[in-house]
Amino acid sequence: MRVLVLTGAGVSAESGIPTFRGKDGYWRNLDPAKLATPEAFARDPKLVWEWYRERRQRIRSARPNAAHAAIAKLAQHADEFLLVTQNVDDLHARAGIAKEKMVQIHGDIFVTKCSRCDFLDTGRGGSPEPPTDRAAVPVERGRLRSIAPTSEDIVDLPYCPECDALMRPGVVWFGEQLPWKELQRVENYLDRGASDVVIVVGTTATFGYIVDWALRASPEGVRGELIEVNPEETQLSQFATQLVREPAAIAMPHLVDTILADHRTP
Repeated sequence: MRVLVLTGAGVSAESGIPTFRGKDGYWRNLDPAKLATPEAFARDPKLVWEWYRERRQRIRSARPNAAHAAIAKLAQHADEFLLVTQNVDDLHARAGIAKEKMVQIHGDIFVTKCSRCDFLDTGRGGSPEPPTDRAAVPVERGRLRSIAPTSEDIVDLPYCPECDALMRPGVVWFGEQLPWKELQRVENYLDRGASDVVIVVGTTATFGYIVDWALRASPEGVRGELIEVNPEETQLSQFATQLVREPAAIAMPHLVDTILADHRTP
């Protein structure tokens, strides 16, 4: 059985991680869509880093839910499996999805990368976290500098150890291109043929490439399933062969068990 799963923010929301477009997504009354941009970072890197530090801490405190566990179970039993997630958190990985079976198409919030060169810190965000005192101290390979616009407003920003430019979160911001290597992994999967099952779960399918990948993985004329799991209608709904109008954590365990039973070798 060949399976493609595409997940969005609705999956992580059930672990307590706010979505960008939901009413709980605002931070300090600021629209996150206006913080997750290169322009916002250039204008106020301190503010953007404060937001990402809080997001990282919230993710660290969250736990994978039943949807994450069900997808991991499906990955274990499929002959060929690929998860393409728009989520930048590590909940799919903590649920047991191996790196080689997962594409984080919007990046990884726990990666810190240079805003100028190719340097990456692939730890769990250690470099840019504030030190225990207010002095600038080295952490891992990156460096922190204390800057104090006012005496009440001191922040430590990470700088690249290779070129001395500001480091930034390793995510894809609005207006930026998707990572080429990850795109190639998706294309390589699609080029190998149609999927028996495509599941699109917890995403509004706002980005056209999500709809495109789902449709290309289950082309017309090939027997297969295109299942959408979402409480609300999306741009993909009209193409789905099965609509599951329940939250992911409720729907996925039963759905995965049904799929595995239907495709079990006699």
